[in-house]
Order: sequence, then structure tokens, then C-alpha cells
Amino acid sequence: MKRFVLSTCIALYLTVLYANLGSAQNAESDSATFQKPNYRLLHGMFAAQTALYAGTIYGLSKAWYNDPLTDFRIADDSHEWMQIDKVGHVFSSYQICRHTTELYKKTGITKKQAVIYGAISGFFFQTPIEILDGFSPDYGFSPGDMAANLVGPALFAGQYAMWDEVRIVPKYSFHFTPLAAVRPELLGRKKTEQWLKDYNGQTYWFSASPRSFAPGSGWPAWLCFSVGYGIQDMVAAEIDQSTDLGYRPYRQYYLSVDIDFTKIKTRSRLVKSLAFLLNSLKIPAPAIALSKKGVAFKPLYF
Repeated sequence: MKRFVLSTCIALYLTVLYANLGSAQNAESDSATFQKPNYRLLHGMFAAQTALYAGTIYGLSKAWYNDPLTDFRIADDSHEWMQIDKVGHVFSSYQICRHTTELYKKTGITKKQAVIYGAISGFFFQTPIEILDGFSPDYGFSPGDMAANLVGPALFAGQYAMWDEVRIVPKYSFHFTPLAAVRPELLGRKKTEQWLKDYNGQTYWFSASPRSFAPGSGWPAWLCFSVGYGIQDMVAAEIDQSTDLGYRPYRQYYLSVDIDFTKIKTRSRLVKSLAFLLNSLKIPAPAIALSKKGVAFKPLYF
């Protein structure tokens, strides 16, 4: 996946997130909604999303794609970046599901309906970018990107189907790396670019509390174990290209602890909203890293 695709997806996602911060009153609440459905508000949300999709297509076609669009073609990029970009697609689409579902809940529809609408939004929010890539002579349609865009909503809606709640939470963390200075045109010239472009500093996590699977265990509901995935020494999209530049790329897996902020009890709506937002990020914490170089302990990893 091209890093600019991921950048655009996350930027749009953050726009929706912060624009609707004030309406996230009871985020991540699994309680049933008993108020009368406000279909006028629901239809307004659908209309706003449609306008956003249309604006995305028009804006990208004018500002991003320098060459005229051509016939639709498929380009397999599943071998690039050790697939961490695909994990990024899963994360982005999942987060869009999570946030739009909470917005839909405010209309008074049932939780099941909100989850279904949220899952659909999570998929279609990124679809225009993939379609435009297919008509671009520079990129091409990526089946891997589209599949990852489906996995995120499936992970979100699937958990509600199985458990009627979210138990496994995808999260994100980032640290700056010196590799960006090696290929600034590719990995980011500024720090504001590097957190999107430098895959070496990105880690994607899946956090879960043992309490969710063993309610009678006495384990704190907010305390989680987290499994992460990252890559190292990738200064090009292809492993061979990075090797030719003198680097030896490798995958790295992590085991750490985490906090589910939405499980911390509070009556404050503001705190609940902030907890909902923070639950996209993995907290800095000690971690065990496993790779082809062996096992390493990191006193504080983010």
C-alpha cells in the first residue's frame, strides 16, 4: 500500500473523530438504547457521509493523481513493507467502524443496527481511494488493501456477533527512528510526516483483558495483555531493495501490558469521551520483543 493512501485514510478518520467528539457521550457502552429512534438525524449522518465520500473522490482525483486516470488495472503489492501497511488498513477501517457506530447509537437505533451501519461505514470509507488507485497509471487496484479494509469491519462486527461486545481491541503506537534520515523522501522529511510514512516506527497491537474471557477471575477489567507487530530496517518497499542499500529487514513481535481506558469506571461524560479517544493508542509500557535476532526486553516501549 502506498503511504499516502494510509495518510489520507487516517486524516479523514481523524476529521470524523474530532468533529464528533462532543457527541460521544457514552462511548463503548454496551447498554441497550431505549430512546425513540431519530431517523432524521440518522439520515443526516448518511447524507454527510455520502458528501464526504464524494468530496474525497473529487479532491483526490484533482490533487493526488497527477496523471490522467486510465483503464482500471490490478496491482498486487502484498509483498511490500512486510505487510505492515495491510495491518494499518485493518486498524484504520476498524477505528472508523468504532467511531461511526458510537455516532449511530446517538440516533436511538438498536445496538445491532448501529454496529451493522458502523461496519459498513468502516469498509466504504476507504473504498473510494482503492477504486481511484485502480484507475491510476501510477498505482493500480490492490486486492490486499481491499481485503484488509474488509478485515477491520469483520473484526469489529464479528466480536459483537460472538460476544455482544468488543474484547480484542486494535491499537497503534509510534516512535521516531533514525531511518527516516536515510530516505527522507520516502519515510518523511518532517516529524509530522514520519509518524505516517516511517513504517519502522509503527507498531500495531491487539489488546485484551483476561477478565473479558474469565469474568470470575478477579482480574481488573481495565488491565490488558497486548500482542504487537512491527518491522525494522525497511528503507524501501521491497526487502531486496532495502538489502541492496545495506540493511537487513526483519519482523518483530511484541508482548506487553496495556490499559483499556473505556473499562475505567467514571460518571464523567468528558472522561468517558477522552477514554474513548485514547483507546486507539497503546500506552508506553515494558515489552518483550521477539525477532530473528532473538529475545530482547524493552523497559519502556511505544
